[in-house]
Amino acid sequence: MHRLLDVPHSSLLYHRQNRLRIKVARIFNTYGPRMHPNDGRVVSNFIMQALKGEPITVFGEGSQTRSFCYVDDLVEGLVRLMNAPDDCTGPMNLGNPQEFTILELARKIVELTDSRSQIECKPLPSDDPAQRQPDIGLARRILQWQPAVPLGDGLRRTIAYFTAATANNAA
Repeated sequence: MHRLLDVPHSSLLYHRQNRLRIKVARIFNTYGPRMHPNDGRVVSNFIMQALKGEPITVFGEGSQTRSFCYVDDLVEGLVRLMNAPDDCTGPMNLGNPQEFTILELARKIVELTDSRSQIECKPLPSDDPAQRQPDIGLARRILQWQPAVPLGDGLRRTIAYFTAATANNAA
């Protein structure tokens, strides 16, 4: 068996004992239309705050970085992983390696929503990581996959969905 990375022991054991195909994906910060407006993730929080004209809540100075993967890109990566040879079990990192600071994200959402929201900094939680960026080298090599939708385009689509959804709920 060709193991690309160590699969968690229980998954690999189950795979060997039952001779079932398994695929393990590590998914990083996915966003896009049909997100729940109150799911607690940074993209939906910022969009909803901007659409309501509320302050955009940034923790710390907003210098921590995150990578955001548009849902269509993630689905393409998952499909490619599912169709990969049986010996490609993973784990496979699926996400967008391009990093943005949280402050950049907040400013971009304010700009794209044409909001008058101000950015409000609150104390940074002690457990908030400074960086989250997936290494998708394995997905590039094995699946010939990488994200294609730039953050601005994905945010525009997501904002359009949220705008329509909140208009329908208000009616």
